[in-house]
Amino acid sequence: MAFGKKNQAEIVEEETKIWVCKSDDCNCWMRDNFRTDEEAICPICGNEMEASSKVLQVVENNSLYYKS
Repeated sequence: MAFGKKNQAEIVEEETKIWVCKSDDCNCWMRDNFRTDEEAICPICGNEMEASSKVLQVVENNSLYYKS
């Protein structure tokens, strides 16, 4: 018997498009599917952001404001 052992759901990860702040003083990044504006502007410092990618856990954006 194994007490306290729960069935864990598998964590699915995939290559995800993200936006990274270009400022050296800011380490902000955000997933592309959570971006609300066409222009990628850092929500923290207001500088431009550049496209990149990162292997992340899959998260769906169910927001009404998201436009694919």
